Parts: sequence; C-alpha cells; structure tokens
Amino acid sequence: MRRALGTLADIWGTIERYGAAVVMIVMTALYGFNVLVRFLAPAYASDFAWIDAAARLLMVWVVFLALGIALEVGRHVSVDLVRGRLSAAGERVLFAVIDVVGLVFSAGAAVLALQLTVFVMRTGQISPTLGTPAYFLYLAPAVGFTSLAFRYLLRLLAIRDARRQPVEADWLGEGEG
Repeated sequence: MRRALGTLADIWGTIERYGAAVVMIVMTALYGFNVLVRFLAPAYASDFAWIDAAARLLMVWVVFLALGIALEVGRHVSVDLVRGRLSAAGERVLFAVIDVVGLVFSAGAAVLALQLTVFVMRTGQISPTLGTPAYFLYLAPAVGFTSLAFRYLLRLLAIRDARRQPVEADWLGEGEG
C-alpha cells in the first residue's frame, strides 16, 4: 500500500506541477496581452474585458494547486522555536499532532468546498463575463484541500516528508547552519 500511495503521489504531484505551471504561463500571457491591447489599441480594450475575469479565475486555481506542492516540499509556514528544543521523540509527537490537525482541517475544508461546488453546480450559474459554469471557481478549493489532505496523510505515514530532509538554503541564500 505504501508503494501504491507513493506512486499515486508521484503521478498527482506531476499533474499539479505541470498544471500549475501551465495555468501560470497562460495567466501571465493573458495579462501581458491585455496590457499591450490597452497600450497599443485602447479602442479595442473593452473587447478583451474577459481577460481580467479569466486571470482571476486562473490565479485561484494556481493558489489551490500549489497547496499540496508547498506542503510536500516543506514550504508551508513553519515555526522552529519549539522544534529545536525537543528530543527526537518529542519532535515526532509534535509532527504527528501537526499532521493529524492538518489532515482533519484539510479534509473538512475539502468536503465543505465540494458541497459548495455541488450547490453552485445545481444552480446552473454561468459566469457573465466568461460564459463558463460558475462552479469551476469553487472546484479549485475542493481540489486544493483534497491534495493538501493527501499530503498530510503521506506525512503521517512517513511516505513523503520534507521535514526529514536536510534544510536547504532559503530564497535569500541564507541557509541555516
């Protein structure tokens, strides 16, 4: 089972990473195009008003696709004040508590988001600007929190846990050490 979960995590992680990258590229291209139209041909800017709505929708999807990725690679918020003062056994207990709370919260949020998605889907609402079903926006948190819950489960089962890997230098190049 551990091997199957690891394989599933690899496949899902690849989908998330490429999905988030593609969405981010499309969003950036749309914004860039919109700026060019407003600068070079302002008379046509109103024809592309849908780009703002599309970019906002894509930003929501990028954020929620990145939830699971950030946890898996150890980039969620972390406070190391207590961690360094605990024994190895105390640290394992602390991590287990964090992972259980994270799993319960994420699973609960995923269920609520899915319920909201189904509710909006049943109303038949359509985005007036994009002409797309409105539930597509509400589906992003359902996917993101489900992914996050899955990652917490993987950490609980010690299948994937970035905390067990050596600390890398942060984005400013000021690694711990």
